[in-house]
Amino acid sequence: MDPYIYALYSLFYFVLFLWGLKLSLHSGFTSLTNVLLLVTFGLIYDNTVLAAGSIIGEGSLLKGLNLMRYWIHALFTPLLILFSWAAVRKSGLTSISNRKGEILAWLFTAAMILTELIQNTIGIKIEPARKYGVLSYEPAASHVPPIMIIGVTLALLAAGLILWKRLKWKWLAIGVILMGIGSTVPFPFKSDAATNGFELVLLISLWATKSFLDQYKNQAST
Repeated sequence: MDPYIYALYSLFYFVLFLWGLKLSLHSGFTSLTNVLLLVTFGLIYDNTVLAAGSIIGEGSLLKGLNLMRYWIHALFTPLLILFSWAAVRKSGLTSISNRKGEILAWLFTAAMILTELIQNTIGIKIEPARKYGVLSYEPAASHVPPIMIIGVTLALLAAGLILWKRLKWKWLAIGVILMGIGSTVPFPFKSDAATNGFELVLLISLWATKSFLDQYKNQAST
């Protein structure tokens, strides 16, 4: 069942990607909120590989495709820190919207990328694993605490709470909170794919936030 769920996620992310392209064409590709395109692409890739694993079969091809999943995760996911800073800047909060705030956001992003690369990506050893109909390659050794994920989550949550307070836009904060709950609460049925549904909820809230902020900016400039 899980391969079909992952395939459905890929389709949903592809639709989000097309919507994101449309939003970017209207708002301009120079906005840092457009890093969502890279994050969404990474999720399309991730879920497609998981969905197709049992079809491709065990071997060097599937191993290489899965290895790329971990590199994309390390390089693209921390970009959500830049999204968080750009979202707060669009809200009009001047105290962190200056050049210093932007430099700090870039440094924090770089630090999280390096942390994930050093802890979980460079030199990673992966081996085949079958779970609920999905054939993939997973790390042979257990991971250290997910420092990068914690850093990204805190940045998104802070941005969500600021937008909620300043602009009455609550959906980013709710998306982050639901993602946190979904990653910790066990499900009563056998599936790894179900948890990934909360990633989709978060991405929907992120794209909805970008759309809202673009409209808010246009209204403020008229």
